[in-house]
Amino acid sequence: MDFSDRHDPALFDFYLQLLKVDRSRPDLAFLTRLVRAHLDRFPFENISKLLYMKREGLKGLTGLRRYLDGAATHHFGGTCYSSNYYLHLLLTHLGFKVKLCGADMNRPDVHVVTIVTVEGREFLVDVGYAAPFLDPMPLDLTDDYRIRLAEDHYHLRPRDQNDRWRLEMHRNGEIIHGYLVNPLPRTIDHFAPAILDSYRPAGTFMTSLLLTRFSPGRSARINNMSVRLTNGQACQTHEMKTSAELFDAIEEHFGIPAAITAEALEGLDLTGNTWS
Repeated sequence: MDFSDRHDPALFDFYLQLLKVDRSRPDLAFLTRLVRAHLDRFPFENISKLLYMKREGLKGLTGLRRYLDGAATHHFGGTCYSSNYYLHLLLTHLGFKVKLCGADMNRPDVHVVTIVTVEGREFLVDVGYAAPFLDPMPLDLTDDYRIRLAEDHYHLRPRDQNDRWRLEMHRNGEIIHGYLVNPLPRTIDHFAPAILDSYRPAGTFMTSLLLTRFSPGRSARINNMSVRLTNGQACQTHEMKTSAELFDAIEEHFGIPAAITAEALEGLDLTGNTWS
């Protein structure tokens, strides 16, 4: 993984331009603006992952310049590894006190999150979970911190006896998925095996499609041939019948050109629904 450009001040200026956020002092209000802008401007998506692997055999993170250029030219975003890592770099550049941390899912440290200390409090920031985490989530909890989007409910539990936090996604009274945050600071190199594993031919990122975008009061989600739009707590779902319909929907709701999507998804069977 080539991170030689991760300290280039000009790239962080470009980053802020893409987010349409002016630089400010590192307080909670500024952090919230950055998180909300990021979830809208840099969607969760694996099209870029599939495209770069097909074109170049890439099986790791792009550099920061490629990440930003992809957003500027094709409206790309990324998955947890890229989006959370590069936001972590931006926050560090802007003067925030930041830790890059791992989270356990089916295996230890297979997800990446950020813990930000601001105004004397710790907050969890996660722009790479395909979830509506539009505000920094407080970690000094005495009760669950809850987020709702239509039928999906997210619960962040208070710190446990091992100094960790559990996040759960509930739907119709059942826990669908979640993760356990490990507060130990990590470098991005720590996640290299998990990043490489995400390119397994049978892995979820390589066999299915997911795009999500969130802004206050609205969201868009495309999972294989299904598109779901929310406005407030109202939700509409539509099952698409053809690839052309899918490509058009992705271009309409995410801005990724249909020709780019077609190239990235060529050969994939999208008839199932493998993401919760």
